[in-house]
Amino acid sequence: MNGLIANFPPDGIVTVNRVVLKPEYSVEDLQERVAFLCENVKTYHSDTGFVGGFVALNSGQVSNEGSTIGQAVESPMKGREALIVTFWTTFELHERSHKSETFQPLFRRALELCENGNEEIAYEMLWSGKAYDPVELEAARHAKEAYPAKV
Repeated sequence: MNGLIANFPPDGIVTVNRVVLKPEYSVEDLQERVAFLCENVKTYHSDTGFVGGFVALNSGQVSNEGSTIGQAVESPMKGREALIVTFWTTFELHERSHKSETFQPLFRRALELCENGNEEIAYEMLWSGKAYDPVELEAARHAKEAYPAKV
């Protein structure tokens, strides 16, 4: 791993929640409720396993270069689907955070938005990386030219 998430341990876990908004709720509703939830986690769990996270909203764009499902035009989940991704030192500490009295009411309130219920999957990180800075980029390109891959 290469420092994409600062202080994320090599044996840490990543959790992913997929939220599909019910028609009667807006992205603003999601932002507000998730903000309260995330602030709670940062406040009460930054010293008990929480490393970081992000929330991403489906933009509707579908990559025709990176997809193999045909010539897609736009995702029907645009503006309705979000991913809540968090990074933890251990799964056990993640689970403990969800049992806290301060977390549960905010979590239930966030779940009211979800058309799809909730399933939070934990993943082991296999790779992460950030873009090269200009010096690293030049060195990497020179290395590729000097030692081409044998595929």
